[in-house]
Amino acid sequence: MAIHVASRRRARASIEAAYPGARIVDVTSRADEPWVRLSPFYPHGGIPVPFTPGVTAQSVEGIWQALKVFADEDVDPAKLHVTSMRGLKRTVRAHGPVLGHRRGLEGTVLLPYEQARREIYLPSYRWVLDRRVADLVAELGRLAAEGDVVLLDYGANDDVGDLSRPLSHAGLLRRHIEGRRPGP
Repeated sequence: MAIHVASRRRARASIEAAYPGARIVDVTSRADEPWVRLSPFYPHGGIPVPFTPGVTAQSVEGIWQALKVFADEDVDPAKLHVTSMRGLKRTVRAHGPVLGHRRGLEGTVLLPYEQARREIYLPSYRWVLDRRVADLVAELGRLAAEGDVVLLDYGANDDVGDLSRPLSHAGLLRRHIEGRRPGP
């Protein structure tokens, strides 16, 4: 019994052929309830913003995007309050090259990408897994004990140090369930 990660863009028949009999669970922002709650875009609310005492966010993605600093734009605290799971992304095309992620809304330190993953994204997502969706994490663990489970995400990179590809929250979720947490 194992947990696998596959691309949501892949044809379902292809996933079923690669993992016969596996339970397929979409954990993206396009998933159905209750699994959509495992998406970093999901607005759980009350998520502490790292290095910003007393400030909380609606979603993990809101924190990640709010603390991103571009050549033409600093942090954007409004992203902390987005509850629609839309309009969160801040892009290079609109704001210029990314300079880093600010270590807190009022911080003076800009974290490079890998360090920001470790100090901002991972602790925020882990907080949600432990405090907002522990029931779903436990259910996935139970399902994996019964047979293979395939988590659907848009990518499969669970290596925080691999900066060539976006980080897969499904991969991080798999590691969390298996007790192999990548550390901050």
